Amino acid sequence: MITDSPLGQAVTYSDAYDPTLLFSLPRADKRTDIGIQGQPPFVGADLWTAYELSWLNTKGKPQVALAHFVIPSDSISIIESKSLKLYLNSFNMSRFDAHEVVQQHLITDLSTACGLRVGVRLTLPDQFHTQVIAPLHGLDLDRLDLECTHYTPTPDLLSADHTEPPVTETFVSHLLKSNCLITHQPDWGSVQITYTGATIDQAGLLRYLVSYRGHDEFHEQCVERIFMDIWTRCRPSKLSVYARYTRRGGLDINPYRCSHPAALPSNARTARQ
Repeated sequence: MITDSPLGQAVTYSDAYDPTLLFSLPRADKRTDIGIQGQPPFVGADLWTAYELSWLNTKGKPQVALAHFVIPSDSISIIESKSLKLYLNSFNMSRFDAHEVVQQHLITDLSTACGLRVGVRLTLPDQFHTQVIAPLHGLDLDRLDLECTHYTPTPDLLSADHTEPPVTETFVSHLLKSNCLITHQPDWGSVQITYTGATIDQAGLLRYLVSYRGHDEFHEQCVERIFMDIWTRCRPSKLSVYARYTRRGGLDINPYRCSHPAALPSNARTARQ
């Protein structure tokens, strides 16, 4: 149960590598809430970046790296983010022969926690210069000057004109904000929505995204809820939803859900990240 996780609780930081710190949460529990029974109508992954990974080499000298995780959306579980932070901190005073050993521990431990193989890539300091900042591309919904009055998810705000020929459009908004399910601290994000189908009403879509402002749910669950609401209310033939959330505790989480097989986004961070 989520109440058993370290989130929102006082904890003692471990000074020795400890994979048992990872806390898993089954995806199925929250998917049932949004009407998903059995196989979801999407594929994708959760793209994580860890900015605070460090360990000691065999001489006791600290080493640092960025870690990039790809957790498939069809994994059995997600990992609660504070538990991942505690787990990564357990590397801090532990000695390893090489960064490849650290990488293999990460692959093994995260894959075990998620119930499916997790992709892990480390960026070492000599490659830090390759990290880029890139915007989410698409038509800016935030340009619309409109009144917003809903601050809990309101799918009724979504609509599409099925009397016109189908279109393909990409929208971007930086006004996505939700709250942590347990601590209720704010989670800030930008979202990119691409679809093919009946023209979606832009004002309604922006109001719908703003309606998450008072909602308590984890990043991955918010993105799946957004996907499912657009999928069922607007009935596009193709849809992808990609959100990039600002980091907390040295971690950013960037869920991507797509109705059809497609290459994952590059995981380039935005200016706010």
